Amino acid sequence: MAREKIQIRKIDNTTARQVTFSKRRRGLFKKAEELSILCDAEVALIVFSSTGRLFHFSSSSMKEIIKRHSMHSKNLQKSDQPTLDLNMEDSNYASLSKQVAETSLQLRQMRGEDLEGLTVEELQLLEKKLEGGLHRVLDMKEAKIMEQISDLRKKGLDLVEENTRLRHQMLQVSGVGINHSENALAEDGLSAESVMTASQSGGSLDYDDSSDTSLKLGLACCSWK
Repeated sequence: MAREKIQIRKIDNTTARQVTFSKRRRGLFKKAEELSILCDAEVALIVFSSTGRLFHFSSSSMKEIIKRHSMHSKNLQKSDQPTLDLNMEDSNYASLSKQVAETSLQLRQMRGEDLEGLTVEELQLLEKKLEGGLHRVLDMKEAKIMEQISDLRKKGLDLVEENTRLRHQMLQVSGVGINHSENALAEDGLSAESVMTASQSGGSLDYDDSSDTSLKLGLACCSWK
């Protein structure tokens, strides 16, 4: 005769519930023991009755099994952390993508594109933004131009000072050359005059010596005759 299949739900009768608990607890502990023996598994089973009474079974040390279970739970949490990080990265990526899309749309609208979906109020707000930006651009442009003009004036003054300095140097160099030329001409004049004087003196001396010699030779010839 087949056993009648009972519906799995809470037993309302307290006595029947207690009897069922005792029978099934023994059977559960027996199955846990068989599992640990047959499969060489570490099994720990903890049961609290409806009255708060503790029943437990362990194939080895209950403390060691609970400790091992705690370490395994911590490792699982660590292994799940990258998944959480990836989820956060995905969320950040989605948020950044949305910001990029909104910024790109604003830039296109600033260029006068994609304006069809804007209301009159939004167009007026966009116009004010463009006017404010245009004023800032013009102010910055004017400041840059004035800065360039100031730099050019400074460079012009530097060039004028440099030209003046070079002109003075050229004048100084020209003056030194003229003085050197005059000194050289003066020295050449003195040398020429010295040479002429020496030549004239030397010529007269040679002439006198030759006259004396001729006279002496003539007197010697007369005496010999």
